Amino acid sequence: MKAKVHVMLKPGVLDPQGAAVQHALGALGFAGVNDVRQGKVIELDLADGTDEATIADMAEKLLANMVIETYRIEVL
Repeated sequence: MKAKVHVMLKPGVLDPQGAAVQHALGALGFAGVNDVRQGKVIELDLADGTDEATIADMAEKLLANMVIETYRIEVL
């Protein structure tokens, strides 16, 4: 089975990469981009029957920094 873990910075945490992308888009002439938040997607190929609680445990222990990031699990 496959699952994706979407990791994003929590609201209010400074996102310098997102700010750089926002600035670059403006410099390229793309108007109207008010904010950019950059995150990461981790795709996992798991044994059949792996439960969502196990995936959440993986995310909380390694894949996301729970102090500054949130995550969302998508089982495919």
